[in-house]
Amino acid sequence: MQDYLPISRADMEKRGWDQCDFVYVSGDAYVDHPSFGTAIISRLLEAHGYKVGIIAQPDWTDVESIQLLGRPRLGFLVSAGNMDSMVNHYSVSKRRRQQDSYTPGGEMGKRPDYATVVYCNLIRSVYKDVPIVIGGIEASLRRLAHYDYWSNRLKRSILLDSQADLISYGMGEHSIVEIADALNSGIDVKDITFIDGTVFKTRNRDMLYDYQMLPDFQELKRDKKEYAKSFFVQYSNTDPFTGERLVESYNGKDYVVQNPPAKPLTLEEMDEIYSLPYMRDYHPSYEAQGGIPAIREIKFSLISNRGCFGACSFCALTFHQGRIIQVRSHESLLEEAKLLTEEPDFKGYIHDVGGPTANFRFPACEKQMTKGACPHKQCLFPEPCKNMNADHSDYIALLRKLRELPKVKKVFIRSGIRFDYLLADKNRNFLRELCEFHVSGQLKVAPEHVADAVLTRMGKPRNAVYNQFVKEYKEMNAKLHKEQYLVPYLMSSHPGSSLKEAVELAEYLRDLGYMPEQVQDFYPTPSTISTCMYYTGLDPRDMKPVYVPVNPHEKAMQRALIQYRNPKNYELVVEALKKAERTDLIGFDKKCLIRPRNGGSWGKGKPTAGKATGSRAIAGSKSTAGSKAAGSRAAAGKGASAKPAKRKAIRNIHKKK
Repeated sequence: MQDYLPISRADMEKRGWDQCDFVYVSGDAYVDHPSFGTAIISRLLEAHGYKVGIIAQPDWTDVESIQLLGRPRLGFLVSAGNMDSMVNHYSVSKRRRQQDSYTPGGEMGKRPDYATVVYCNLIRSVYKDVPIVIGGIEASLRRLAHYDYWSNRLKRSILLDSQADLISYGMGEHSIVEIADALNSGIDVKDITFIDGTVFKTRNRDMLYDYQMLPDFQELKRDKKEYAKSFFVQYSNTDPFTGERLVESYNGKDYVVQNPPAKPLTLEEMDEIYSLPYMRDYHPSYEAQGGIPAIREIKFSLISNRGCFGACSFCALTFHQGRIIQVRSHESLLEEAKLLTEEPDFKGYIHDVGGPTANFRFPACEKQMTKGACPHKQCLFPEPCKNMNADHSDYIALLRKLRELPKVKKVFIRSGIRFDYLLADKNRNFLRELCEFHVSGQLKVAPEHVADAVLTRMGKPRNAVYNQFVKEYKEMNAKLHKEQYLVPYLMSSHPGSSLKEAVELAEYLRDLGYMPEQVQDFYPTPSTISTCMYYTGLDPRDMKPVYVPVNPHEKAMQRALIQYRNPKNYELVVEALKKAERTDLIGFDKKCLIRPRNGGSWGKGKPTAGKATGSRAIAGSKSTAGSKAAGSRAAAGKGASAKPAKRKAIRNIHKKK
């Protein structure tokens, strides 16, 4: 019987169940689709013979809401959902968001702040001895001591604050099945200390072996330098082949132990995960409330890979999915695509074929699947590794097969590409196919900034690399007689960015003839290198001091400089240019950013030597999509294509040039 998993006693009775083996408590509404962690973990356990019920978005003020399905035989599984609950609730300015895309009708307020902790404590108030296993992005990135931006303090492991027994970190498929089998065999949850991809707690240090000791939590709180060092040890042990067991002490009495990461899924295992009997939609009980908005972004998209060896400093993927690419077979993806074409509301368009980075279909090099990723080297930064296998042939073959399917009119790529990886390929076959078949008038790319000093801290390629891609993209479209543009994602106030670099970015946009409609201000989410820099003022990779814009007013000025044409930003831009000693950019010259009001005049100021590169020949466009989600770029954006009127406006901009 293919149906949604039980969400009520009536559903359990329909299946003939007296008791669930596991009850999964989620901060998201129940969407039975493989883009949702709740669905994957629940369906995988079901495939291994376990009975799983779902309690989605329980009322955390009512203990009865957590007893809806009764006491589970083996334990509770708890996740905040597809996003960290604090990122879900608050913008980078800590203002409450207006919509929750993972809640019926987009209604805000259906989950608590720090949802994992709140749900677990609610469970503990009723079920004192039932095992609790936490997972998902919130638990995964808070598994050890971490800086919490919203409270502006260092927090201890979520395992302690939640009163849970285990964390299944990362994507969790391997570890959750091992945990379930161990519990089912009668092993006490306190004795489940041997599974890769898990974190447990103990007071018995003598039982630990073969581990690396991290500083005590009190020492981390006293000295930010010690936290930076400890964080980099964690960062350097995220590989499943080389990662060591890490132990974090709390007052020398309690120990939180992180076992090495679970091994990556094989191609066959990936295929199995995505072939499970998902209903591929939200639970019908939400229909009357307007459905779940998040389904619109992923319903007609295909996930072809996991992991990312791009390792951007501000991205949590290294901590969550890891740097080793895991892929599905062509057969698996084609089978899913055929299912999409049978949906009654399918219009002929596959919205995306990708993952964290769409054009990664191989591990970076052959050794990674047996020896792991290099712990202290990056595959693409500062230059592509000479051992990297930059090859798009498999991805091209996959896209061609998808295009040939009956009922498929167009296959888009919207989850983002690494342009430096594309350029590292010896030929430009993929660039040609991309421009000819897979762009909807605009291609979203993520240079993030133009100042090399900032890009270095971001772990992104030099601006010259992006400019080379822009040049080749433009030339390829001209060759194909297509009028297509680039929409660059840009970030303000990242560590390393002073007003000088912010002005440099504004000059670049001036020369481009482009002003983004939305700007992503750097968001310090848990367990990223950039967040460590934000909190400590040190780059953990080299322990050198980093300039960090933390003052909200300065952050507002940096953001305003990117949108200097917006009249609402005028005063902020004037103030920023004065502070940066760049009043030469206030005037009537074509190189000026803004004009003085009331016909006034300004001094020449002190032009900086490092003026932004770029010219009016570079293709730019008016942005029509929102900025990327701040939590882990592990869920890549798939915004809608530009409306015809907006595309016409874009063409007019470029004709004027």
